[in-house]
Amino acid sequence: MNTVLRLASLSTLLVATLVVTGCAQSSESDAVRATPVRVAESKSGPGAPVIRTNGMLVNKDEMRLSFKVGGVVSRITVQEGQRVKRGQRLAEIEQAEINAQVEQAKQTADKAQRDVARAEKLYGDHLISLNQLEDLRTQAAVSKAALQSAEFNWGYASITAPQDGTILRRLVQERVGLADREIVQVRMGDKAEVELDAHPGEKFPAQVTEVASGADERNGMFLVELRLHPTKLRLASGLVAKVALTPASANNADRVYVPIASIVEGDGRRASVFVIDPANGHPIAKRRAVEVAFIDGVEVALTQGLKLGEKVVTDGALYLQDGEHVLVRDAG
Repeated sequence: MNTVLRLASLSTLLVATLVVTGCAQSSESDAVRATPVRVAESKSGPGAPVIRTNGMLVNKDEMRLSFKVGGVVSRITVQEGQRVKRGQRLAEIEQAEINAQVEQAKQTADKAQRDVARAEKLYGDHLISLNQLEDLRTQAAVSKAALQSAEFNWGYASITAPQDGTILRRLVQERVGLADREIVQVRMGDKAEVELDAHPGEKFPAQVTEVASGADERNGMFLVELRLHPTKLRLASGLVAKVALTPASANNADRVYVPIASIVEGDGRRASVFVIDPANGHPIAKRRAVEVAFIDGVEVALTQGLKLGEKVVTDGALYLQDGEHVLVRDAG
């Protein structure tokens, strides 16, 4: 009797053990079926994309010197990097043509003065009218003005240093500006960040101080000047800079931003993302349609479809189906 009771108790214990073990295996199977993913939280960003372009670093007191009159450059007397003194001649154009223009204007002015002197005598003898005399005086005045203009231009047929300084470049190097669709967004005082290859990893804050009102005839671009904030790092004129400019219009409104990796498909402005739904502690990825405003680097700005702070799937998004259980590995 005792032996039977003992066997029954052992059988009951064995059955109970098998049942518990089976439940544990089932739970582990459910966990395996959840697709592992990484997520990121949608965040707020500027209402317009950051303008990214290149530029050249120059000293604020840098002067661009050029000839006032056209001609063939006959001599350049300085080299890049050379120190010069005020009044020192730097370059000049071929003088033959401009000298001829000055001489022609001088001869014309002299003749006009002689004509006036002769006419005054004739007028004194009542041989010409007052109107004829005044006409000759007017011609003499015009000739004198032409001579002064020719002499003025002759003075600009050479370039002299207006002050002590250093020759930065002998040839003008074109700067990169902004396109018409970008320049209309930029305002005085807009903020920017500047990066220089000479100082890798450093970001220099800057501010827009001048915006061109017209395009450069050579390339159709609009030049913008930015002033860098004071820094202890050594900067030199001529350094090439990478500029990220935040236009004023970007501050007029905020948009919801998500990583570009969260976009699973796109057709023009329409796209889709997978949004994490907690679903009573068991996360589910639900597909949602969104509207794209623009792409800025590795982020996408949305017009509608997502609220600030909602979590979207990044890694693993391309392999999901709507309503699928997920296992969130980490959150960004």
